[in-house]
Amino acid sequence: MALSKVAEAVREMFEAVAPGGPEGEERKMFGYPACFVHGNMFMGLHESGFVFKLPPAARETALAAGALPFAPLAGRVMKLFVVWDAATLPAEPELRRWVAVAYGYVASLPPKPARPRASR
Repeated sequence: MALSKVAEAVREMFEAVAPGGPEGEERKMFGYPACFVHGNMFMGLHESGFVFKLPPAARETALAAGALPFAPLAGRVMKLFVVWDAATLPAEPELRRWVAVAYGYVASLPPKPARPRASR
């Protein structure tokens, strides 16, 4: 299955707001760029949208503000995640606020245990 390309404006916004260094390790998730803290994803891109992992109250606020539940596979909603598509993406100052909320929430979670590397 070929991956859909993320709109250039969305990718540029991701690069503008993504924290670097120890505040946000960048790697791929679902084949798209994503940011992790302590091994847990807090934001990323997927198809035509910008994804955040949020605490329940903030998730409800985001949904009321135009975000959609995140379902990378049809009918399989990831409970604490929301996605904004290119048409409903908040302006950069608001987006930075959501980055901070997502980062703060995920940083408060226990670190994900490292997986053992497969031996060759």
